[in-house]
Amino acid sequence: MSSWLNLGLLTSYAFIAYILIKWGNIRCIGVTPLRTPVFMAILFTSGLEVGGIMLPLIDFPVFEDTLANPEYKFTNPLAMEFASMGFAIWSGYFMMCFYFCVIEPKVRFFEIPFIKFLNTVVIIITCSFTTFLFLSNLPFYLPEFGDGKSLNLFFYLVVLIVISTATYSSTKIKYVKILSMTSSTLFFLLIFGMWITSIIWEDIEYTQIFSSMARIGDYFKDLPQYLLPINLYHEFYLYWWFSWYIMIGQFLARFVGGIRTYQLLLMILIIPSIPLGLWFSVIYIYHQNNIEIYGLYNLMMMFVGTLFVINSLDSLIRLYTDNLNLTPQNLGQKKYILLNIISLSFLTLLYNFEFLKIEWIGAIVIAMFLGCLINILFTKLRIVNDIKSSPPENKLDFKKVDST
Repeated sequence: MSSWLNLGLLTSYAFIAYILIKWGNIRCIGVTPLRTPVFMAILFTSGLEVGGIMLPLIDFPVFEDTLANPEYKFTNPLAMEFASMGFAIWSGYFMMCFYFCVIEPKVRFFEIPFIKFLNTVVIIITCSFTTFLFLSNLPFYLPEFGDGKSLNLFFYLVVLIVISTATYSSTKIKYVKILSMTSSTLFFLLIFGMWITSIIWEDIEYTQIFSSMARIGDYFKDLPQYLLPINLYHEFYLYWWFSWYIMIGQFLARFVGGIRTYQLLLMILIIPSIPLGLWFSVIYIYHQNNIEIYGLYNLMMMFVGTLFVINSLDSLIRLYTDNLNLTPQNLGQKKYILLNIISLSFLTLLYNFEFLKIEWIGAIVIAMFLGCLINILFTKLRIVNDIKSSPPENKLDFKKVDST
């Protein structure tokens, strides 16, 4: 599995370099272009998993234990967490976003019936991994509703409500925009709120945030070492992110509003990484000072994390139902909602009982990505090399989108 992942990663880095060299300054326009602030919010919240909220406190002790994991000796827990979720990892979103915005309309690889079906299955299964991740971490963050280790009916009910809410919100694009802006704003408020409360309630020096941020800076010093898997746990993260690349790229490509290719890359690398870095720095203060996360802290984190789950799910539900032509308009809203609730709940249980693994899905995505490149090299190379701009039918009609 490691060799397959390495092949996928190295090929993607090479393809990104080619995109920048050949099309680095063209304007990228999607089929439903949005204004830049809204696109930035959708970019951030669609790509960020609930794991960004919930996993750092679980990961930090693992990354600190260099006796059990000597491969972490060259780094620190904050830099390793950032390597697992930030910056370079997001380059894959740029790659696929650009591909679907500019190249796919000419190539149409993902319109081949088998590829379209396989891609849709991948989206649905990855969607359910988001809910499984949320479900599996609920006991850790809400121990007052259980024993802090095992799942019970309450946790399953919470996930069912989240799936139902996300399915309903996916019925209209205006809900996607509202959720994206709301969850982005609340995430910044969570970061600021937990930093301030650590100072006021826990007597933490306000300067600790700066020392935490400096630790993240070590990531950039050792960046080449994070580009390929360090160990099996890092491999899990990279496969997990690879499983998202095609579907998030396909989703984001719709909303690109005329920015240039190099600007799109910088936006995708930097915009999500800033709040992620701030959040990791703040939550590391709690870990470093053994501050218990309970009560108000838990409620704030769970509320924002739940919003991220809903926001990620509604984006992906909208994508795979469009691919299968199972839209609310075709099925009717009641059938549409019921079908998605049942399918996502069932797949979440399959993950919970270990009948599915996200690494398998990431491996399939790598196969589709490599298959797409091989198809271009042998059948579409001249067409792709002749591309000079986004499809001419894509227009910057913001007024039309704003009224949706």
